[in-house]
Amino acid sequence: MFASSREGEEALFIQQILAVAQSKRVLIAIKTVAVALEAKVLVVPRHPQRFDEVAALVVAHGLTLSRRSSWQGSPFDDEAAMRAEVWLGDTLGEMPLYYALSDVALLGGSFEKLGGQNLIEAAACGCPVVMGPHTFNFADAADLAQAAGAAQRSDDMAAGLRLALQVGQDRTQQQRMAQAALDFALAHQGATDRTVQALRPHLQPQG
Repeated sequence: MFASSREGEEALFIQQILAVAQSKRVLIAIKTVAVALEAKVLVVPRHPQRFDEVAALVVAHGLTLSRRSSWQGSPFDDEAAMRAEVWLGDTLGEMPLYYALSDVALLGGSFEKLGGQNLIEAAACGCPVVMGPHTFNFADAADLAQAAGAAQRSDDMAAGLRLALQVGQDRTQQQRMAQAALDFALAHQGATDRTVQALRPHLQPQG
């Protein structure tokens, strides 16, 4: 999955998908991107007003598309969804579902100079993360997740996609990172409670 993707990043992502798929097609004459990548591709844009824009971008690159809003239940029971090369997450409030569907997630906002997104939700869902070079909005969380083995960093989109495919296709590595992600999320929960406890002395009624 490309999670919480931002402006300019989807085009880079799709171009790299096509490049990888084309290199494999040359070798083994594979017809579809999903089979060439050995992966189903899911894109979830960060901002809902861009859903249609990203859908049009996917189609303009010659890829078949299935939108979450068109599914009747599970995508695995939806014939059109299973035929499509790219799934588009075009609903709100369903990130846990999207992470649960994914073996690995590329972190949106980190492949352009946009600062990245919060990867704690991915970790809490046990989804390994591949980050780009730009995570300054969540620098501490990104560094801690990487140190814990829950996330890996790449220099650009091409390297990020290669790394994501590697993680997704290596079941041992994927499971190791997924467990590290769950452990990382567990170790860093409780921030709200700690904040409340720190504020409590300052909120007592003055007698």
